[in-house]
Amino acid sequence: MSASSHEAIPVAPAPWTLKGTLYIFMVYLTSKDAATLSSDPNFIYSPLEATSSFSKGDLKGGLGMLQLIRYTETPVGPYDELVLVPGYFQYEVETKDSNGKVKLEQRKNLRCTKVFVSQEKTCWNGRRNWNVPKHLARFKFVGLPDGGTKITVHPMVADASGEERVQSPAPLIQTTFLPISYVPSFPCSTDWAKYIGMDLGLVQPPLPEGKGQELVGTRQWCKIAAVESSKKTSLGWFDLRQSCHDTGEQQPLLGEDRGDGSERQQSDNFWPRLGRWRIGMKMEDAVIEFPEGEHWNEPK
Repeated sequence: MSASSHEAIPVAPAPWTLKGTLYIFMVYLTSKDAATLSSDPNFIYSPLEATSSFSKGDLKGGLGMLQLIRYTETPVGPYDELVLVPGYFQYEVETKDSNGKVKLEQRKNLRCTKVFVSQEKTCWNGRRNWNVPKHLARFKFVGLPDGGTKITVHPMVADASGEERVQSPAPLIQTTFLPISYVPSFPCSTDWAKYIGMDLGLVQPPLPEGKGQELVGTRQWCKIAAVESSKKTSLGWFDLRQSCHDTGEQQPLLGEDRGDGSERQQSDNFWPRLGRWRIGMKMEDAVIEFPEGEHWNEPK
């Protein structure tokens, strides 16, 4: 696909209301875990953001998560999405004291750092509206006889000429969600977090501009308080082993510290230092509300 062959991408300003199915698992990172994860920018960021000021934030740990989403209804049409939130990041904002004097204040919020989507319209608008670092990928969702779902995501990468984008031969992630049949479904909403004093708002730094038309850059910071809710949420297990389902061969995805100062070039797991199995949720017929973001300039 040549960047010059794109037609103009239609503008779809916030707010957005979306519907679809979400697959989510969460992790908790200690400060030591956060420091280890920060040493692997290839896991946290896509290459464009990894080499920009977007990656200069200080990961502190706390709640992290991965979301795999099949949107059936959105302002830009159906699409699939992968969202990586490695945890809370510390950042600075300009505030004024009671005398009107400007000062820098330290804050912490969640940040999504690596996002892939299956079409250009949401890539461009997501970056423009909310500083979400979206890039293109191809997704495959396969339903299994036992009610499980096999999910594979292949990023789109530049070919040898740099003009066309092709599917990466190695997947970014391949996982299987296996439902726990004896646990009944239940309603769930991320809006409930506010009742326990938990801020799930994302605070996103300005984005760099990329070569593709859909890789628009931004100049201001942005905070978004999205809400995800479903009346039919079920528990299940994510199999995070990164092996080829057809051949059993491991895929070269990311390095991993073996504990002796060296690194493997292959990892058994998508998320470094997690076990193979991770409990998570499937939110069916979910409604996702993405409001207008709160924007402000980079501190001077």
